[in-house]
Amino acid sequence: MIQFNIDRPDSEIKDKIQNKIDNLNKPKGSLGFLETLAMQISLIQQSLTPTLSHPCHLLMGADHGIEREGVSLSPRDVTWQQMINFTKGGGGVNMFCRQHGFELKIIDMGVDHDLTECKSIINRKIANGTKDFLYEPAMSEEEMDKALTIGAEMVDRCFGEGCNIICIGEMGIANTSPSSIWLNLLGGVPLEECVGAGSGVKGTQLSHKYEVLKLSVEKFQNGFPHPSVNDIIRYFGGFEMVGAIGAMLRAAEKKMLVMVDGFIMSACMLAASKMYPAVLDYAVFGHCGDEHAHARMLSLMNARPILNIGMRLGEGTGALCAYPIIESSVRMINEMNNFENANITKYF
Repeated sequence: MIQFNIDRPDSEIKDKIQNKIDNLNKPKGSLGFLETLAMQISLIQQSLTPTLSHPCHLLMGADHGIEREGVSLSPRDVTWQQMINFTKGGGGVNMFCRQHGFELKIIDMGVDHDLTECKSIINRKIANGTKDFLYEPAMSEEEMDKALTIGAEMVDRCFGEGCNIICIGEMGIANTSPSSIWLNLLGGVPLEECVGAGSGVKGTQLSHKYEVLKLSVEKFQNGFPHPSVNDIIRYFGGFEMVGAIGAMLRAAEKKMLVMVDGFIMSACMLAASKMYPAVLDYAVFGHCGDEHAHARMLSLMNARPILNIGMRLGEGTGALCAYPIIESSVRMINEMNNFENANITKYF
């Protein structure tokens, strides 16, 4: 299995960063979370003058075997149809990438459709979707390793182009189901509190989704009485989700800022943090989504989301919407004058 070497940022520079922030010409602490973000980014980059360069967005797509059990309102065809839509610039993710200057890379990790004619989609297909985890593991150990490696390689590509801030999104019908199970098994949250509407299931459909996931977990626990983190990830995860974990871990290893989106990507960060806890030092959580249990998931990671505006589209859109706040935090520490240079009396 691919290994990562993730160090926590050196805190020796922390006092110098705090002193610079406190001496900007403003009341101490008056820019709130912007100051927290500036501290985090400066620590990651080990610099009093942090920068954001060549922001990239990885959009990973794959299908899920569990979709066959009717756990999603959307059919699996929507996965490949949306992937093609992204190549034409028509998705929400396209709009936000254009607005905020992100380079978008669209990656086929395991879509159940031939997308080779779409030359703008990076073909890293592992299989035509995962297996149905109601009956068997979603992927093999070899497939999990391949997905992690592909995610890491995509970050390597961005890093080589000068990127130091990465955003990750997903496209995969039914991927709220494995996310809910990861929250249950990795976070210790009762399953009934983890299962939400996803693409819009409700009433008897929501009850059916819960029963399918409950039975899946029971079968897994019978076969794996003492599961490892890797067992949980590979048994339920999607190729796009495990690819995202690999990307997150590599980005942290490269000391890049990792922008985390909604419920599915937060589940991936939760899983990544169970593998390598230090990855959380590099994570900025874009928003608290409208999917049931996302707030609970964020609390497990002591994560403070930047936005809370009722989004649940996925694709990385919520994180992209938060980018201007991240940019403002960097501009604050670099562009605001201090009391001495501005000839303003420091009153605290």
